[in-house]
Parts: sequence; structure tokens; C-alpha cells
Amino acid sequence: MTTKNITRPPKHQIAALKLIGAATVAGTLTHLGIRNTHIAGPISWHKGKVMVGPALTLLMMPKREDLYGDGEYNDPEKQLHRHVLYQVQEGDVVVVDARGDMTAGIFGEMMMTYFKGRGGAGLVIDGCIRDYPGQIELDMPLWIRGLTPNFHTQTGLMPFDFNCPIACGGVTVIPGDIIVADDDGAVCLPAALADKVIELASQHHEWEEFSKIMLSKGGSLQRYYPLHDDARHEYDAWRKLNPLPKKAL
Repeated sequence: MTTKNITRPPKHQIAALKLIGAATVAGTLTHLGIRNTHIAGPISWHKGKVMVGPALTLLMMPKREDLYGDGEYNDPEKQLHRHVLYQVQEGDVVVVDARGDMTAGIFGEMMMTYFKGRGGAGLVIDGCIRDYPGQIELDMPLWIRGLTPNFHTQTGLMPFDFNCPIACGGVTVIPGDIIVADDDGAVCLPAALADKVIELASQHHEWEEFSKIMLSKGGSLQRYYPLHDDARHEYDAWRKLNPLPKKAL
């Protein structure tokens, strides 16, 4: 099943999920019965970055020379890793099933320069990139396993399909799923659950701010995290003095 076109989430969802963060999204999805959401392996390569956006996917497979030769430039349009970048719109995240391979650089400096020029939000790769010294100035948010000097088909991988379901870091990623990534890691959020996750996670955050203040003062962990019913009146009184900001329409 290949999905060349995806439905992108509205901007208000993106903004809300950036505030919520990967850990809370993963925890909230677990409460909703979706447990396998953390894309294990890739880590944040630029600490402090937060990335939220719809997934475009690239599937890498073990190379078979009768299907895919070594010539990187013999026929560039046969290089399917280019074609996923052709689909990129502003705010998109490219997610790559690179099989955890640590030898093949899926994208180099030129591809990443093009990706940023298209407005891409960042990458999640269960594998590596190359040309990193040339990419530093791009300051592109990256969740990857590492770096390599090799180009993408120089070793044992070949691009096989794009915008199809993939398994990245042990997680099924469908084109259009929302990726939420920060220093905790990258999480795959099914787009249909975004509003529910935002609703539940926002409720959690509303009292968590108060609980953190009380814990920093030496308050009881049993009383304040999670917020016990007996402490609810304290939270309500604090919230009256510290009202939530009005939500944008």
C-alpha cells in the first residue's frame, strides 16, 4: 500500500503537540491502548530541538544487485530516496526505515539542503546520514543513529519504496502519522488520535504545573503526583490566581 498523498494536520494541532512533548504523548497513547509508539534507536542529534509534523516515509531494503546497481548518478530518477523529498511540503517529517544499518548514509549534504529548502521540519532515520560537516550550518533537526562516510547504496542497502507503511525503530509508521520528537526521542502519533491525545495531555499539564511547584517546596509525592483528590482544592485555589491562557480560536 503506497500513499503518495497524505492529509496534513492543522497548525493548531502541531502547536499544541510541540508544547506537550514526546514523553507525554507516548504516555497518553499508552492510556488509550496504543503502547508501541517510541521509535527506538534514533536519538536527537541537536539537543533542545522539538519537531512535530506529518510523516513522509522511505523504505530501505537489503541491496540486490540485479535490482539496484552501484551507480549513484547513472540514472538519478531511479534513486527513490529523491522521490520522497519531491513530496515534501513545509513542516513535513521524513521517516526512514534503514533497518538500523550503521554503514549507509541515507541522505547527504545536497539532499538535506534541498529538503530544508522545501521547508522540511526534520528527519527520523533508523540509521545514518553522511556529509555531516557540510550539514552543520543547516541546523536541521535530526533523530538518527549516527554518522557514516558512505553514501546510501555504497554498502548493503537500497531504497525500495516511499510513502508506504514502514517499520522504523520497531514502530509501524503510516504516511500522515504525526511525529512528535524532542530530547526524549521520537514518537509516532496516529493522526486520528491527535485531538484526543491533546485533550487528555492538556488536562494532565494543567495540574502538573501546580504539582511541580509543590514538589519543589518539599510537598508530598503521594499528595501531589499524581494530584490526589484531597489536594484538588489547593490546585483550584492556585488556578484562580494563575488562570490558563485563553485558547486561540
